[in-house]
Amino acid sequence: MYYKDMEVWKYSRQLVVDIYKLVERLPKDEMFGLSSQIKRSVISIPSNIAEGCSRYSDKDTSKFIDIAIGSIAELDTQLILAEDLGFIIYDKTMSDNISKINALLKGLKKYTQNSINDKNLTS
Repeated sequence: MYYKDMEVWKYSRQLVVDIYKLVERLPKDEMFGLSSQIKRSVISIPSNIAEGCSRYSDKDTSKFIDIAIGSIAELDTQLILAEDLGFIIYDKTMSDNISKINALLKGLKKYTQNSINDKNLTS
């Protein structure tokens, strides 16, 4: 599977753009704190999808998809914290986009796991 053709990779790229625009609203003294963490976690999502799908084994792909799933959970938590601190409004649209990407990642994870299981049954 080629990552550039995948809906989840395309959505996660757009999420990076949206998050970078949102992070601009954080206080300047958060540049090396929450802002930096949010940027790292959102960048990790499409990056790990690409790396995982560029591997030659389903086991490796699955590992990188796991990392992307962890990164989206981390991002969600960081956005909730930023809202708790009064820095941003974590609106329903952003939350829905994150939920959609999370569901697509979990579907991809299930697909790779099924592929691994099918190969184990035939060997």
